[in-house]
Parts: sequence; C-alpha cells; structure tokens
Amino acid sequence: MAKVDMELVKLVLQRNELDVKQVSQIIEDINVEMAAMADEEKPPPVKKQFVMMVSDPEGKLAGQNMTGWVLQIPEEDSPYVTNERLIKSGYAYNASPRGRRIPVKTIGEICEVVTSKFTKENNVWIKTKEPILLITTDNKLPMDAEGKF
Repeated sequence: MAKVDMELVKLVLQRNELDVKQVSQIIEDINVEMAAMADEEKPPPVKKQFVMMVSDPEGKLAGQNMTGWVLQIPEEDSPYVTNERLIKSGYAYNASPRGRRIPVKTIGEICEVVTSKFTKENNVWIKTKEPILLITTDNKLPMDAEGKF
C-alpha cells in the first residue's frame, strides 16, 4: 500500500471544499486506522541457516558428514590462501590483550571468537560464526522416463 503524507490528504480535502470539521474528522479516522494497522501482529520471521552446496557429479563425497564456514576473500585472490589468512588473523588476535587472556587454538575458534578487526586486516571476511552443514549435489536436473522435466 502506498504511503501518503497527511498534509497532502488534508490539502486535497480542503481543495474539495469540505467543512473544516469534516476534514479534521477524516484525518483523525485515517490516523486511527493507521495505528490499528501498525498494531496488527506480524508472524514471527522464519529462522534460516546457511548451507554450503558442492557439486559432486561423480559421487565421491556422498554419505560423508562435513561442516564448514562461509568466508569471503577478494575476487582476484586464490581461494587457497584463505586458510593461511585465517591463521594469520588468529595469531594477530592471540597477540592482543584479549587474545593473551583467552587464546584461540583452532580454525573454528577463529571463526567464532576473532573479531572482524583482525580478519579484515588479512583480507578475509567471516560470514558464518558457527559451522554449517555441507551438502552435495550431482548438479543435474532430473528427468522423467519420457525425457521431460
């Protein structure tokens, strides 16, 4: 529904030569209806999770239970440097005052605990703090017996 400025509504009503009392009553009715619409309860949002999907047309990964994290690196960089960058971020965090008190020891702890201040310095952005499930696909759209989708 389009939102209209109440001053514009008031101006249009007055232009149509309505009584000032009628204009005030109409504006008040509109305000009451808008408040009622705002009070209506919205359904709770659906909880979502990230899933990593890997193309596995040969079925080599089928049946394996794997977890991981979603990360971002600059487009021109090789994905093979991501692990090294996470490790550097962990070392930088462990050198900080907070890291000396509670050091990180695993990649999972780096993803969960290390702040973006340390990871951004190494050009890696952590999108999921908690590990997510990895699922595989054969990367094909199934067809019925007649060859139709």
